[in-house]
Amino acid sequence: MLFNSYVFVLLFLPICILGYFGCNHFRKQRLGQLFLLLMSLWFYGYFHVEYLFIIAASILCNYFFYMLLCRSSGRNRRKWFLAAALLLNVGILFYFKYFNFFLENINVFFKKDFTLEPILLPLGISFFTFQQLSFVIDAYKGEVPFYRFLDYACFVTFFPQLIAGPIVTHDELIPQFLDEKRKAFRWDNFVRGMYLFALGLGKKVLVADTFGNGVNWGFSNIRELNSTNAFLVMLFYTIQIYFDFSGYCDMAVGLGKMMNLELPLNFNSPYRAVTITEFWDRWHMTLTRFFTKYIYIPLGGSRKGKARTCLNVMIVFLISGLWHGANWTFVLWGACHGVCSVINRLCKGALEKIPRALQWTATFVFLNVTWVLFRADSIKDAGIFLGRMLDFDFGRADSSLTAAFYLPECQLVDSLIPFTGICPEFFLIAFTAAALFLLFGMRNAHEKMQRFEPTLGRLLVTAVLLVWCICSFSGISTFLYFNF
Repeated sequence: MLFNSYVFVLLFLPICILGYFGCNHFRKQRLGQLFLLLMSLWFYGYFHVEYLFIIAASILCNYFFYMLLCRSSGRNRRKWFLAAALLLNVGILFYFKYFNFFLENINVFFKKDFTLEPILLPLGISFFTFQQLSFVIDAYKGEVPFYRFLDYACFVTFFPQLIAGPIVTHDELIPQFLDEKRKAFRWDNFVRGMYLFALGLGKKVLVADTFGNGVNWGFSNIRELNSTNAFLVMLFYTIQIYFDFSGYCDMAVGLGKMMNLELPLNFNSPYRAVTITEFWDRWHMTLTRFFTKYIYIPLGGSRKGKARTCLNVMIVFLISGLWHGANWTFVLWGACHGVCSVINRLCKGALEKIPRALQWTATFVFLNVTWVLFRADSIKDAGIFLGRMLDFDFGRADSSLTAAFYLPECQLVDSLIPFTGICPEFFLIAFTAAALFLLFGMRNAHEKMQRFEPTLGRLLVTAVLLVWCICSFSGISTFLYFNF
């Protein structure tokens, strides 16, 4: 189910809020938790019922290993249980996400003809697998208290963060499910959550999807692009992926607040970063935290000299690239970020002497270029795209690109202007300027919530955004990170 859909906003969410707090109001807290679990499963299995069997099996198996770890005191036995749990989770992820990619490369490199399987990729499998991996590893370390199965199942399936994060740890969420003070409906949290949900919905529906129309056209017509179109499409994807993923996280945090549950911050204005290291401290922060705690530090972190540190950084970024998708474009994207991060570490002193404006410019250009790799269907397509930029064949933006920004709302504005002759590029320029202003000229959602006070102005903003977005649901699109 999508946040940006009629069924979610007009049916699922009201039922979920009323049912959850209704059960709690009548002192049926465990029933309320069970109701939340069932609603989350409905949310996850809405498009494909088959998804439910996969996530249910994953939850049951991981809880089984958790119980084995809780009841076992022998160190060697616990290691075997941990290894089995890791193998199970990585194996499930490999089969559904990477098996065909593996076979494709076997066929190419070894001239084989293995038949690819028609495997249905479950939504958000990387997210709920990593969340359960962190739980099992923490249980092995003795950092997880006893939780009942219902607590664990709600932790994994909690619908706001189930499909695209943030990646939550057990100590961040399960104690909140058990906190009696969070069981009663609170208007102040509901208002905060609704405001944040409306902001995130606006980011997705009004900004990301608009730029996404232009991006889809550009990457479907790579060989016909001139340099102007190529530069614009590159920038548009940089804008789209930020507002798409950031919008999802804002909505997830907002939905959590409506239910008196706090989810961790996942974005903190990453495009304001002046280095790639800082970018990853601000972008998809819970994923960075996972890789740092469960891969980088166990590999030795920065404790074994510069050479080993650089190697560890590269390993983490290569895994991060592959985590995002079964394609060599993602591996190369991760490698580019890894190399840049290593350079930042080795040349930190020299880089700090460069004016911050130049550092930011270099970082932002690097991000734009590497997002092309991230978006392209193949390395070859990415190369052709970047080649179009270097052709220096500048001209007017293609009419198909400008048409992506000529929305029904824009047509209405155009019809109301008392003179004709608005250039086709006007709305493209207006949307781009507005998006860049939102990125760099305004406080982000997290900063706004720190100083949030209910006001008439914020009520109007929430109402206008919700109505505007709901009226725009006819062009429903999935979130980009659903694919990961």
